[in-house]
Amino acid sequence: MAPRRSTPRDGDGEGAPVGRRVVLGLLGLGALGVVTGERIQGGLGRLMAHDPTGLTALVPVGDSWRYYSVTGSVDRRAASSYSLAVSGLVDRPATFSFADLQDLPQVSFDDTFHCVTGWKVPDVPWGGVRVSEVLDRVGVRDDAVGVRYHSFDGTYTVNMTLDQARADDVIVVLSMYDEPVTHEHGGPVRTYSGSMYGYKATKWLSEIEVTSDNAPGYWEQRGYPLDGFIGE
Repeated sequence: MAPRRSTPRDGDGEGAPVGRRVVLGLLGLGALGVVTGERIQGGLGRLMAHDPTGLTALVPVGDSWRYYSVTGSVDRRAASSYSLAVSGLVDRPATFSFADLQDLPQVSFDDTFHCVTGWKVPDVPWGGVRVSEVLDRVGVRDDAVGVRYHSFDGTYTVNMTLDQARADDVIVVLSMYDEPVTHEHGGPVRTYSGSMYGYKATKWLSEIEVTSDNAPGYWEQRGYPLDGFIGE
């Protein structure tokens, strides 16, 4: 049985009351999108980014993004004032500005984003710096076991083993589609792991904590696998 998840939404509060016509209209738009392709699909994707009802989760939008937040609303942060703390079992705890992260060696690749609930977005262009590069800059202590990523939504965390975090496709994301990461996608900075389902990434990244354990994060505490490798 798939683990139960909360209603996806990115708006404020618990969602606005809606009627049967709205539900049927959304489903009709979804069906139209499946038939007519990318133009309507893109519009639906933008609609889902600002849906306070959660009903767009019902729309069959094909290979398009769904926008999830576990807290309802998340304050926006500008790249110019952004900071990433790297803490825990490291030799030199540090704080990186957005410009600091840009100055580190950059990587880019196209990869398909997979959600554990079954949808995907093919061939997404990702750009940023490997987590391993960030860890090397601060020095990881011998007693370190895991890495815990924190979101500035104040709630979301996810864990990886130290070896998993050092994989080549685990990055601190500074760009998507060759543009700055939007707020809806978790900007200005998020993480991505090409080998793992989307819940193993962290939107609105605020801290990378090196830990002595591999304790479950937000969704793992709610039944998702601790090792979120695609296909396992």
